[in-house]
Amino acid sequence: MRKLSVFSILLVFLFLAACGTSDTSGKGGEDSGKKTLKVMTDAAYAPFEFMNGDKIVGFEIDVIKAVAAEAGYELDIKHTGWDPIFVELNKGSYDLAISSISITEDRQKEYLFTIPFFLSTNKIMIPEDSNIQTADDLKGKKVAVQASTTGHFAVEKVLGEKHPDIKAFENNNLAILELDSGGADAVVADNGVIEYYAAQNPDKKLKVVGDKNTFDAEFYGMMFPKGSEDVKADFDKAIEAIIESGKYTEIYKEWFGAEPDLDALKAEQEASK
Repeated sequence: MRKLSVFSILLVFLFLAACGTSDTSGKGGEDSGKKTLKVMTDAAYAPFEFMNGDKIVGFEIDVIKAVAAEAGYELDIKHTGWDPIFVELNKGSYDLAISSISITEDRQKEYLFTIPFFLSTNKIMIPEDSNIQTADDLKGKKVAVQASTTGHFAVEKVLGEKHPDIKAFENNNLAILELDSGGADAVVADNGVIEYYAAQNPDKKLKVVGDKNTFDAEFYGMMFPKGSEDVKADFDKAIEAIIESGKYTEIYKEWFGAEPDLDALKAEQEASK
């Protein structure tokens, strides 16, 4: 796993987000003879995608680069923020999005998804001395989330829709800062994000707890606008190829320091076909 300070990343993001930082890594265009796909992401979600200086890096960035190379495409990756992903993709301004996007029935009605490439679940990050142990313990507490994410929706199921104790932010970095500043008692987000943050910031004295009875397993996919069936099919084949070659496991271990659960991932891929 790369040893980067997530707190530093938060500060860098807060300064750079306003000026629309972007990354065109992997851009080949006419010189390479390959089609260049315009990709959207919200680069404020370490370790999946985040800013390192003026570059967009992260687990999902490495995965999509490997998939694109396998499928024969070049990429032009832009940091757009979370909400614009869904609006701009519908407008046809971009070809696809990758941003820890959980595959849900509602989203599948409007967009195309690749086969799943990552298994995730929402968890709760709290101070080490907190007595919160389950999702039910969030009742009566201030909970910070990223707006319009599955973590946000999961907390609404526990506390109630638009409950005043739910503090929804534009991105997870701001939700985490709210916990750090004492404005929230907990953060609910994808396990990869908050486990990474807690591990990289031991001085914050945070812990992460799960609740399998409340938070279901989720799977991430790369999201395309309707009408992109051909490119989606190319990416599906490429995802399977990098899993079989061991490239996916190599990337996963680099960022998470553990083996991926390929059996669960492959089972979900088969179920999604």
